[in-house]
Amino acid sequence: MKESPKHIQIKDFNYPLPDERIAKYPLAHRDQSKLLVYNKGKIEESIFSNLPSFLDEHELVIFNNTRVIQARLYFKKETGATIEVFCLEPHQPHDYNLNFQQTKECSWLCMIGNAKKWKTGILKRDLEIKGQIIELCAERGETMGTSHCIHFSWNNDAITFADILDVFGELPIPPYLNRDTEENDKKTYQTVYSKIKGSVAAPTAGLHFTPEVLEQLHKKGVDMDEVTLHVGAGTFKPVKSDEIADHDMHTEYIAVRKSTIKDIINHGGQVVAVGTTSVRTLESLYHIGVSIKNNPDISEEEMHVQQWQPYDVKSNLTATESLQEIVNYLDRHHLDILHTSTQIMIAPSYEYKIVKKMITNFHQPQSTLLLLVSAFVKGDWKSIYHFALDHNFRFLSYGDSSLLIP
Repeated sequence: MKESPKHIQIKDFNYPLPDERIAKYPLAHRDQSKLLVYNKGKIEESIFSNLPSFLDEHELVIFNNTRVIQARLYFKKETGATIEVFCLEPHQPHDYNLNFQQTKECSWLCMIGNAKKWKTGILKRDLEIKGQIIELCAERGETMGTSHCIHFSWNNDAITFADILDVFGELPIPPYLNRDTEENDKKTYQTVYSKIKGSVAAPTAGLHFTPEVLEQLHKKGVDMDEVTLHVGAGTFKPVKSDEIADHDMHTEYIAVRKSTIKDIINHGGQVVAVGTTSVRTLESLYHIGVSIKNNPDISEEEMHVQQWQPYDVKSNLTATESLQEIVNYLDRHHLDILHTSTQIMIAPSYEYKIVKKMITNFHQPQSTLLLLVSAFVKGDWKSIYHFALDHNFRFLSYGDSSLLIP
């Protein structure tokens, strides 16, 4: 790796984004969104349904198969005050699947809306699920960083916490849309291939894919596989410090099948990533492999990719060598899936190891996602964003997308 990007000034990654350029709603037909194609400095405009024509036979496209959960829960106190409990990540049990399967009780790390009105006491709400009335209780526990541990309990062991979220929860659309969640968002704010519940924000580059586009990719001979990164609310966390050294990246949880890692190895360690969440997962894999090489007895928890690890830990491993270290580790421990987490900061001077092409939407000014894009196109992000602004592209989660080939 080159020098650390810690002294980058976030003001250098600003651009004018009028509110009317932020897409408040998706297009009626997902794959009719605009596609900006950046190919080694040349830019052209196309339609997303044409994506297969820009990819090569036998290229490997990696999707993030996470599914957005209905993470906002609302309670009303006896005083009339409304309290919002926004579930961020499972606390007990810590595993997503186990937590969703709990009956009677579980706990989550949450953000609390109107927290000043809920200092103590148990919040209660009656709700009907599967034809039965249950009472859901929420009790406020310890504060952990900027989150609060909330213990949920309910009086029916035939009802899971997943059932409660599906019926009682509200889908959390991005705050910059400046509107309430609507019924249609439950469908439009999910990718058509979403499977694994756990995100509180969609991997939005994937929102453009339709079964028809996936079929065209298949017919062309493009290979496809999936990883899981559960997108946290921290993805919207603005960089408030002048230098990015003072910005704490959020932690996100990843799961990657051994078969997928082997698939990437068979493609020479080079992939097309759909969305920045897939990018963060895939690039984290390289640094996880380096950690295993340096410490073969490491635990999955210790594999967590620290924010500045890519710049602080030097390695000459190739992508395939590093990925093979992970496969060997999983074999030694009789595991089929790698479960760990990442806090990776990808910013200019970062050298990409696995991702060779990227499909991504247009991101907020002064965001870590814009830093990630800039690192990928070797600093040429302004020409991309100026083109998008000049050619009436729609921005952010429900907006248009780009295919970046540096």
